[in-house]
Amino acid sequence: MSGERASAGDRTTAPTGERAAPPPNPPEEPAVCGHCGDRFADDRLLALHRGRAHREALTDAEIEAYREARTEERDDVRLFRVKALGLLLLIYFGFIYVYAFVL
Repeated sequence: MSGERASAGDRTTAPTGERAAPPPNPPEEPAVCGHCGDRFADDRLLALHRGRAHREALTDAEIEAYREARTEERDDVRLFRVKALGLLLLIYFGFIYVYAFVL
């Protein structure tokens, strides 16, 4: 990447400099930010980017898209946390039961 700026939405290179695997269902055309030119895999990621990086230049429709994307993202993160907590509890109690039966 000599002299090029890596954007937050550009995920074509892995941290080691090797090419990362493409997404399983790549879009026909990437979503491109009209303000800075960054490219994103879908419109939801573009809406999140616009809301975080270009808040002052958004239209009402873009603000609403950002709010919807942010709500969806929060729900996804909350579901992940519940699943992770459940898995940790399962592992914890699994070890307790194994320990109880071994002694």
